[in-house]
Amino acid sequence: IKTMTANGVFAMSAITALTAQNTTGVTAIFDTTPQFLAQQLDAVFTDIYPDAVKIGMVSSAPLIDTIAERLHFYGAKHIVVDPVMVATSGAKLLQDDAVQALTEKLLPLAEVLTPNIPEAEILSGMSITNAADMEAAARAISERYGCAVLCKGGHQINDADDLLWQGGTGKWFKGKRIANPNTHGTGCTLSSAIASNLAKGYDLDTAVERAKAYISGCLSAM
Repeated sequence: IKTMTANGVFAMSAITALTAQNTTGVTAIFDTTPQFLAQQLDAVFTDIYPDAVKIGMVSSAPLIDTIAERLHFYGAKHIVVDPVMVATSGAKLLQDDAVQALTEKLLPLAEVLTPNIPEAEILSGMSITNAADMEAAARAISERYGCAVLCKGGHQINDADDLLWQGGTGKWFKGKRIANPNTHGTGCTLSSAIASNLAKGYDLDTAVERAKAYISGCLSAM
């Protein structure tokens, strides 16, 4: 919500889980019920129809089913899915049955997915150790789910270079790694900024470029 506000759009939320977390990580997760999540989504879509949708952590299959069904029902557009499976810290954030629901129901609805390296490895079934691996994995994920993929660098692969794969071609967005220990939540921030820019009418290339500039500014400002 802070990111979307800072990017000049009006954020509306449907809470999938309450979390006990701080700037260093997540210590506990308490899921909402599928029925209540559906009611939240109805409240949003029947009032101010969203110009874009950003989906972050959804830890169980019934919640994923609910989101996919409601988004389909309302004909949601510009869906950005941050496939939160593995936190930057390495913590696993998704129940096993939820991975299948995510890949079968939610990912095919997306305009763009924003996996980090460990998530891209899970989604592609490939090992990623260099830039060429990132390209191969991004292409495989894009072809499998019929959407664009922003494969985020970092994770010791490169400085902070991200690869956007769409329509059969890849484009690199160069970034400089910034020595800031406060990186918890950067993936969420980036995907939220991309959704904000799509909502404002920018194409995906421009939305990614603007979002990357925004997060670099945040990290530089510590």
